[in-house]
Amino acid sequence: MRTPLRPLTRILKARQTGENPDAIERENRRLRHEEMRDRARLRAEGRLIVMGLCFVSAFVVVGLKMGQVATSVPEEPRAAASGTPILAQRADIVDRKGRILATNRTTNSLYAQPHQMVDPLHAAKELARIFPDLDQDRLISDFTGTRKFLWIKKKIAPEQQQAVHDIGEPGLLFGPREERLYPNGKLAAHLLGGTKFGREGVMSAEIVGQSGVEKFADEYLRDPANGDKPLQLSIDLTVQSTIREVLYGGMLMLDAKGAAAVLMDANSGEIVSMVSLPDFDPNSRPEYFEGNNPADNPRFNRAVQGVYELGSTFKIFAAAQAMELGLANPGTQIPATPPFRWGKHKIGEFEGHNYGPTLSLRDMIVKSSNVATAHVAQQIGVTRQQDFLKSLGFFDPVPIELSEAPSAKPLLPPRWSELSTLTIAFGHGLSASPLHLATAYASLLNGGTQVTPTLVKRTGYVEKGPRVVRSEVSEASRQMLRAVVSEPEGTANFAEVVGYQVAGKTGTADKPRENGKGYYPDKTITTFASVFPADKPRYILVVTLDEPTETTGAKPRRTAGWTAVPVAAEIIRRAAPLMGLRPEIESRPQAALTLTSTH
Repeated sequence: MRTPLRPLTRILKARQTGENPDAIERENRRLRHEEMRDRARLRAEGRLIVMGLCFVSAFVVVGLKMGQVATSVPEEPRAAASGTPILAQRADIVDRKGRILATNRTTNSLYAQPHQMVDPLHAAKELARIFPDLDQDRLISDFTGTRKFLWIKKKIAPEQQQAVHDIGEPGLLFGPREERLYPNGKLAAHLLGGTKFGREGVMSAEIVGQSGVEKFADEYLRDPANGDKPLQLSIDLTVQSTIREVLYGGMLMLDAKGAAAVLMDANSGEIVSMVSLPDFDPNSRPEYFEGNNPADNPRFNRAVQGVYELGSTFKIFAAAQAMELGLANPGTQIPATPPFRWGKHKIGEFEGHNYGPTLSLRDMIVKSSNVATAHVAQQIGVTRQQDFLKSLGFFDPVPIELSEAPSAKPLLPPRWSELSTLTIAFGHGLSASPLHLATAYASLLNGGTQVTPTLVKRTGYVEKGPRVVRSEVSEASRQMLRAVVSEPEGTANFAEVVGYQVAGKTGTADKPRENGKGYYPDKTITTFASVFPADKPRYILVVTLDEPTETTGAKPRRTAGWTAVPVAAEIIRRAAPLMGLRPEIESRPQAALTLTSTH
């Protein structure tokens, strides 16, 4: 409460003592004014102190920011973004010896902020000169419109970046990012597949797998915890290069439309090499294909996605199953007089051959008799044949680490009749991929245990799969296939490689028409499936050619013995030493030796 200027008690007392009451009022007024003045001064001083602190704080903040900017690395402005950060790091992919197949490199993107441009017309003209695929008129329209942000190039080379710098346009900006690099170009393109950008920001972009191993193992490769743990594949880069070179040369020499080769470890199932031609460069992966037949697309993996009738390569399965069931042994005589009649259908031999009234099971494979194989298949029957082929993997896609593999399911007959059993026994009526065939040959010839193919290098002990045939049957099958190569009557004489016992079976199948109505009379799919060394099976090699033609003779030859076999032999001759296989000279039979001297 305020003190009154004229307190009644003091006024009455002053009148009694003769004092002047007005002096009391003047004194109280003076004291009140002094108190008001002191409070105003304190309030003003407090405001000045607060204002001074604010100015000091502002100068400190500005000074710290200027110091930070002065000591930081110059970079383009970062666009503000919300949400989770983009992880661009991706683990490397290496071959079985640790050599780089896929890695990352730092590059730059090019974008524009048209509202910051000084001379958009000049910038558009220069960009069209640096990047011929850009439309100058479209750039002018974008630069002079209302857009605030514009992507120009997602990836540019260093020399292109320098050329853009030389334009001197402040509205053209760069954003650092990582991209996937495949230093070996087309080599192993179908295995690696490729990548693309997922979520994108100005300063980074997400790299995601688009096909092949890159897509199958995308989760592992993108995991930051695996940044220093490369994915190690089972393929050998040197062997892959050698096989591609030989296969490409064979494809050109035989004027083939395409080719595929699979080299597999017969015991572990590791894919040492897989080649499909034509191929592509994953660094500039083609996104569109203008052809009518998807199988002609260079991105099409013929070794995995291509399902073909593989011809007489299937005959060894019929022979092996007959031996496994106790229906025959290598010396059992099989009826072979053509034609084999089933209802109104006739089964004959290639080019009208007649191998006599009977053939042994062994000669059935060596001479590749359709008629004898049909007799064997008839004894086996529909159900048992289905069970055996299912154990070899011909009913399901191959479980391999490729994103395309689940879609490559063999084409089975819609109604598996006895006629289907007869024709499938010699490779017609069931379509499978070269990888299916390589897997089945490995399971049959490695001692008789089922193999699961893989593209990832296996370490340590590899557990054997279920048994498909007895070891004795596997050994007898290898001896039959060895005779196909070593004996004059065999269909694969050109597969003989000095120092390496090669065993295998040829297969020639007429190519079906695209509309499904019959077969081409002059187009074939030729295949040679082999194992080497035959006495101690280590590797399975399958070579397939699409529409090959050998023209050195009087008339064109389109069988596997003249096309796929020589190519496979050259592959073995050059690749076997690279895999550490020493050539071994086969000893002659004792009867073939002649005593020339006792000294």
